[in-house]
Amino acid sequence: MNNLALIVMDMQVGNFTGPDPIYKWKELLSNILSLIAQMRSIKAPIIYIQNNGGKGDPDEPGTPGWDIHPSISPIEGDITIQKSTPDAFHKTSLKSELKRMKIGKLIIVGLQSEYCIDTTCRRAFNLGYEVVLVEDAHSTWDSELLSAQKIIDHHNNVLGSWFVSLKRTKEF
Repeated sequence: MNNLALIVMDMQVGNFTGPDPIYKWKELLSNILSLIAQMRSIKAPIIYIQNNGGKGDPDEPGTPGWDIHPSISPIEGDITIQKSTPDAFHKTSLKSELKRMKIGKLIIVGLQSEYCIDTTCRRAFNLGYEVVLVEDAHSTWDSELLSAQKIIDHHNNVLGSWFVSLKRTKEF
């Protein structure tokens, strides 16, 4: 049994549609699809985290935007956990699922770099997990102050200095 799991954060249809899709979305989906295939080949668990947005949000439960993107959607045996905060552990079953499967190492990918990725990486580290952040498999949008690429680079730098090990998709 592997003691690692792939955590796929908030890769929901609403983040890829409309006039302002997530930054480098085609590369992001390709990289995550590659990682999913690799994890399935070694029978490592894949855990999808699905955000429950508010009324009118692109990821409002029950709307088409809430679904996991079809190019990387879960299959039988994968786990999907719903959350309503940036922390995938807060008021969810993630910790108990990881404990049940005897998981000690998390590979984290998905959205959004400065919110759910950052918060979940820090929380996982504080809970004692070995955390690998795939530096070219998480993304965000431009903000008023920084480009999406600068936000991604900043979070790779900050998280990589203490909380996570950084790897690129091709290193797996």
